[in-house]
Amino acid sequence: MEQEHKRRVRYKGTHPRNYREKYKELNPEKYQDDVEKIIQSGKTPAGMHIPIMVEEILSFLDIQPGQVGLDATLGYGGHTRRMLERLQGQGHLYATDVDPIESEKTRARLEALGFGPEILTIRRMNFAQLDQVAPGQQFDFVLADLGVSSMQIDNPDRGFTFKQDGPLDLRLDPTAGTPAAQRLRELDREELAAMLVENADEPYADEIAKAIRNVFKKGGSIDTTRQLAGVVEQALSFLPPKERKEAVKKSCQRTFQALRIDVNSEFEVLYAFLEKLPVVLKPGGKAAILTFHSGEDRLVKQSFRQLQREGIYSSAAKDVIRPSAEECFRNPRARSTKMRWAIRA
Repeated sequence: MEQEHKRRVRYKGTHPRNYREKYKELNPEKYQDDVEKIIQSGKTPAGMHIPIMVEEILSFLDIQPGQVGLDATLGYGGHTRRMLERLQGQGHLYATDVDPIESEKTRARLEALGFGPEILTIRRMNFAQLDQVAPGQQFDFVLADLGVSSMQIDNPDRGFTFKQDGPLDLRLDPTAGTPAAQRLRELDREELAAMLVENADEPYADEIAKAIRNVFKKGGSIDTTRQLAGVVEQALSFLPPKERKEAVKKSCQRTFQALRIDVNSEFEVLYAFLEKLPVVLKPGGKAAILTFHSGEDRLVKQSFRQLQREGIYSSAAKDVIRPSAEECFRNPRARSTKMRWAIRA
């Protein structure tokens, strides 16, 4: 029986606005020229992720054919692909990711480029379990990009952005753990305020926490991203009109960041990763980590410096490495990135 041809849903106006309408961006292999134009304009196409600080990472890791490495945060596979190219078909790269949706897409994408299981092993696990990725194997290099992938941010179904309405989820692995909407109900006012301060340095933590609890006290719910953004906006209604718009935007960003960190236990996971990292590195092995906010950067800096003092690392970055101004123009999501590195003694 001949399959019925389904026409693509038309969108209003000259440009698609809805995530699902961006059919060219969501098929970058098919519409390469169109996607490249979007990237050159300084935007990230929906459904894909532009890897950050690739040249700086490759320059530091100095990957040689025959080496064995770990990409602890597979994501869209941009860094993975470039590291695999450096191996030139010799050695092996392991990669981990907790996201069952995106990791399978990336596996298929990389396999189509010729990077199959003989050179690449992908494990669906949290990077805190890096000592279980390949038991007994020590790595010549390890990379961890701690940022949330653009594919997750852009897809409203994942609940990572307040710019579009979607379920308030925020889980990196949507099959496990507690969704953000449920987590908000579980925390009292003091716990909410503390979470906002500890995870995002939110200056209006008390006001936002009070507004969230008031919604529940009145029998309301906060089940979608736009509902939470609306509560934050209402909490900051006391600010002068000239300041309010920008303040609400930044507080929304910080609130979503704080909630995402809490839902995914990101600081606890990073602690475990940093503790086990020297164990899986060969003598002389190199580790590079990309951070995106002060909390996680502080943890990485403290760990690297402490372990250097103890003689476990022979050297570690004294200062952070930042992306170039040119890269930040091409990819605005790179602006907050900091790179730190360490070498195993």
